[in-house]
Amino acid sequence: MAATAFHQAIGTLINSGFQQENGNTSLRLISNGFRVDVGLLKKGSSCSRGRSSVVAQASSSQTSVLNPVSSPSNNTSTDSRKKTNEAALILIRHGESLWNEKNLFTGCVDVPLTKKGVEEAIEAGQRISNIPVDIIYTSALIRAQMTAMLAMAQHRRKKVPIVMHNESEQAKSWSQIFSEETKKQCIPVITAWQLNERMYGELQGLNKQETADRYGKEQVHEWRRSYDIPPPNGESLEMCAQRAVAYFKEHIEPLLLSGKNVMVAAHGNSLRSIIMYLDQLTSQEVISLELSTGIPMLYISKEGKFVRRGSPVGPTEAGVYAYTKNLALYRQKLDEMVQ
Repeated sequence: MAATAFHQAIGTLINSGFQQENGNTSLRLISNGFRVDVGLLKKGSSCSRGRSSVVAQASSSQTSVLNPVSSPSNNTSTDSRKKTNEAALILIRHGESLWNEKNLFTGCVDVPLTKKGVEEAIEAGQRISNIPVDIIYTSALIRAQMTAMLAMAQHRRKKVPIVMHNESEQAKSWSQIFSEETKKQCIPVITAWQLNERMYGELQGLNKQETADRYGKEQVHEWRRSYDIPPPNGESLEMCAQRAVAYFKEHIEPLLLSGKNVMVAAHGNSLRSIIMYLDQLTSQEVISLELSTGIPMLYISKEGKFVRRGSPVGPTEAGVYAYTKNLALYRQKLDEMVQ
């Protein structure tokens, strides 16, 4: 059943001091802080069945170590977007889960990380510890959320990731923060079922080798690696891409175009879908794209374009910060803060 859409600012991290522009419903940032529009979504996917799906879109996120910037409204024209600032986009596939370890089809089943997965998430955090992050998006599944939290615990900026809870008025009220100084040291975490792994239907919970023995290797390979052929009662990669890319374009891309730095912790297929969009891959090219667990991938958003900068290979890797002046300045600022 569809819920009535609503939009209001998240109370847990928002600071006062916004004012309305003449003839414009967007809010302008006066003091350090951010504004988030919240909306209930339809439960239109098998992945969201049984959940109250809540998403939040930040239209002006926390001020970073570098210069604060304001986010454009949803009606920002293409011409004005070309003048926006550079921003970093970090994509991380969650660390190894308990069902990855057991070689089971997981899909939208909510399974946590293994000890190895925890270690992978921590290492991923070390690799991005010098890259700015203003806001975090994760799927609604615990393995992606664990990865995001463990990764950010390693960041040198030492800001605390705070999950936004807007399930009810009471949840919003009870999760408020009343210290302005504390708010400045927090990073909002937005969870969205649209970033979930693709739903594997009747394969979920089955052993991959036993499934191949039962249905044949070719059939299972077609379900796993084709673009538009779903497993029984499940999603194809194409179906997963429709929801994941639509969410990225509506909620995440505007932040990047406005200069906000975003981290997305999600899953192999939802991230492959987003990378397909960013790199303009064909349906044939994307099916051969493999993403390792716990390995961050860096993109730079500038002048309306996304440029892949590879994956930071270690916490002290200097080369990644030489790609842009802003990243180098950010790392220099972090060095000054710890002296």
